[in-house]
Amino acid sequence: MNSNYILWATTIIMLAGGLFILTTGKRRTSPEGLHTALHGIVPIIAACSYLAMATGQGLILLPTTEAAAVGAVTPTRIFYYARYIDWTFTTPLLLLSLGLTAMRHVPKRHGAIVGAILADAMMIVTAFAFGASELGWTKWTWFIVSCVAFLGVYYAIWMPQLEANAAERDDIQYTYRRNASILSVVWLGYPVILAVAPDGLNIVSDAASVLGIAILDVIAKVVYGYMSTVSDTKATDRDLAEDHPSVVPVRRAA
Repeated sequence: MNSNYILWATTIIMLAGGLFILTTGKRRTSPEGLHTALHGIVPIIAACSYLAMATGQGLILLPTTEAAAVGAVTPTRIFYYARYIDWTFTTPLLLLSLGLTAMRHVPKRHGAIVGAILADAMMIVTAFAFGASELGWTKWTWFIVSCVAFLGVYYAIWMPQLEANAAERDDIQYTYRRNASILSVVWLGYPVILAVAPDGLNIVSDAASVLGIAILDVIAKVVYGYMSTVSDTKATDRDLAEDHPSVVPVRRAA
């Protein structure tokens, strides 16, 4: 399958997914409106990124690691830098939503949320350096640094945020654990694909790596986003039914 077809198809899926979440999500309370907006805008940002790559504006040609090592001009590989711009905006928004889900009613541990976002930002910047590097030793040094930062994201999700979430009621605990598990598993696929893609070991083709990243993106941004929005709607239903003191309706109708 041609990489460009995959990019165009993913652009359409992302745009449709984002609009669907925005139009079906509810805004009865300020937190519910924020949750809907966060998960609706994430696929739309991704759609812009995929559009840039599909039109050739979000990518450049770079020498392969082997060519760079011997000073040759060819062969080349496609470096999709637009995806890193996408991730710089979208993954912090997903982490913000996850953190707010973990501490829906209990006092927010802002350090845990900000820590996850900062570790995520470092992971993306160093992953960009990995993909843009032309020499093997610098490339894989950046890859290792990025993976270490990735562990920092996992730590924030599964330690302080999980600890704070333990004080929430049963449905909020379930939702957070499920959402954190989905993101943890899906996000684990990104470094694996990047490592074997032409940017890394060049084991799989460009089209295969683009397809793999696209599938992960759709799951993390559209499928997960919709699931998270539905769960937030159910939690808000219960909050309103029980007249929870921390929830102030913006309007009664959805």
